[in-house]
Amino acid sequence: MDMNGQPLISSDRKPPMATPIRAPTWVSSRRIFEQKLADLQNCSNISQLKQLHAQIIRADLHQDLYVAPRLILAFSLCRHLTLAVKVFNEIKYPNAHLYNALIRAHAHNSEPSKVFLTFFHMQSQGISADNFTYPFLLRVCSGIRMVEMIHSHIEKLGFWADIFVPNSLIDSYCKCCLVGVSSARELFMAMVERDVVSWNSMICGYVKSDELKEARRLFDEMPERDVVSWNTILDGYVKSGEMNVAFELFERMSNRNVVSWSTIVSGYCKAGDMTMARTLFDKMPVNKAHLVPWTVIISGYAKKGFPKEAMSLYDEMWKNGFKPDDAAIISIISACAESGLLVLGEKVHASIEGITFAPSIWVSNALIDMYAKCGSVKRALDIFEGMGRRDLVSWNAIIHGLGIHGHGERALRLFSRMREECFQPDKVTLIGVLCACTHAGFVDEGICYFYTMEDDYGIIPQIEHYGCLIDLLGRGGRLEQASHLVHSMPMEPNAIIWGALLGACRMHYDVGLAKEVIDRLVNLEPSDAGIFSVLSNIYAATGDWPSVANMRMQMKNAGIQKPSGASSIEIDGEVHEFTVLDNSHPESERVYRMIHILRPQLKQAGYVPAVVS
Repeated sequence: MDMNGQPLISSDRKPPMATPIRAPTWVSSRRIFEQKLADLQNCSNISQLKQLHAQIIRADLHQDLYVAPRLILAFSLCRHLTLAVKVFNEIKYPNAHLYNALIRAHAHNSEPSKVFLTFFHMQSQGISADNFTYPFLLRVCSGIRMVEMIHSHIEKLGFWADIFVPNSLIDSYCKCCLVGVSSARELFMAMVERDVVSWNSMICGYVKSDELKEARRLFDEMPERDVVSWNTILDGYVKSGEMNVAFELFERMSNRNVVSWSTIVSGYCKAGDMTMARTLFDKMPVNKAHLVPWTVIISGYAKKGFPKEAMSLYDEMWKNGFKPDDAAIISIISACAESGLLVLGEKVHASIEGITFAPSIWVSNALIDMYAKCGSVKRALDIFEGMGRRDLVSWNAIIHGLGIHGHGERALRLFSRMREECFQPDKVTLIGVLCACTHAGFVDEGICYFYTMEDDYGIIPQIEHYGCLIDLLGRGGRLEQASHLVHSMPMEPNAIIWGALLGACRMHYDVGLAKEVIDRLVNLEPSDAGIFSVLSNIYAATGDWPSVANMRMQMKNAGIQKPSGASSIEIDGEVHEFTVLDNSHPESERVYRMIHILRPQLKQAGYVPAVVS
């Protein structure tokens, strides 16, 4: 009936078609923007995101509690946290969901202090954290005390019903090494309900703590396993070098992904079995679709000194349509630095210049390190000087690179310039400075840097700094000072410290001190033949041949054999290796003929070969 008592729908005709209920305009607009933001969340195009942000403001949706969190996430994925915070600040009455979005954004960008500041602000505003808040907080915890603090909050608020929360706790405890793994184990055992993530987190914790037996025991007990379970235990055996067990596990896997294949190939590369690594790489059904396995095998060849194979695969990778990203480039360049393969490093550098106007700061740092370690100091300096933006790693790489090649004065000038440009040195910087002093013979300068580093830079000398100073004093002939420093160190000297002092004894033929040092080293590394060999060489240099014979007899009776030293040189992209009395090289006859020709000339020039036992 209407207001006049008449029926709304007449009985003598069909009812009219129902008018469809339409969502308000602001709801449909919100859905459109939410979809656009979802599409842009994996997009690094910040200009598109800014345009979308402007459209959202014009549509008066910038305070919408559904749109704003998505916009914050999109900005954080593009690493524009200032804009993410601006979006948050535009909301008058933020809720827990919005705070969680900002906490997640800071966590994603590795800003732990801002994560906790946002969390504390959330609490000060009387907004309660929920079960989504704490996993984001745990993600940035840097020590067991912080994890325990979050754990106590979770206990008080009772968020155990959501299994994601205890799983996050287990993962965070496991990142705190052995102490944390013990706490994670207690939590794991106390859980009424566990899922595959719970088991995987616990196994991963044991693997990271080198407790492979415990990891395997849990793996065997698992009620069900996924590919992550298999990959985690596989990675454990690969890292421990137990390739037979690793391969047996790999063969049993019913479902292998790119991580499985890359892990097993990487394991054989590290073991030096490049034949097996290449066989598996060629059998890999996914190697043509992922960049990671290409990076693994190319880096493996480079580290083991196979430049031709590495360059051939690098070209093949490009032909298959793969442009290496920063991670791949850095991995390959680092392998070149480790093995001294300058030709491959230059090839990778040239390919970078072909695909980008300017390499990232991380790639530039890797190039500086590679060129410096390969002896091309000028190229390293050119890259350093050409960088638009530098970080502490850039300065450390160039200072260390100059230092180890004897350019001590220039390294120290760069150190002064670094401080003028307001970069605060760290412990790595001071190692580079001390190495520069060592290789340039700046003994007094090095002593000064060592004893003022705490007052000037707030850096307490670590064992590495003591090693550098002992090496510096030893090379400078100040063996008594070096020996006194070793005995007065605030920490227990390790084999590297005693080895540096032994090297100084060899350089200056100090038999008495060498005997004392060797007694210490034998206790630390009883099977190291090099220790006895050094003392034998010192005896030989001083003409004490009976002691040389006695030392060799002791080594023989103890079953200690010193592996032959090897020298290598790269020519036309190929590495040639030589050992003492080696005839395996195809050009060995010509090599020895040339040595025979050079020997009298070297003698005439005053060269006296070192006696090697």
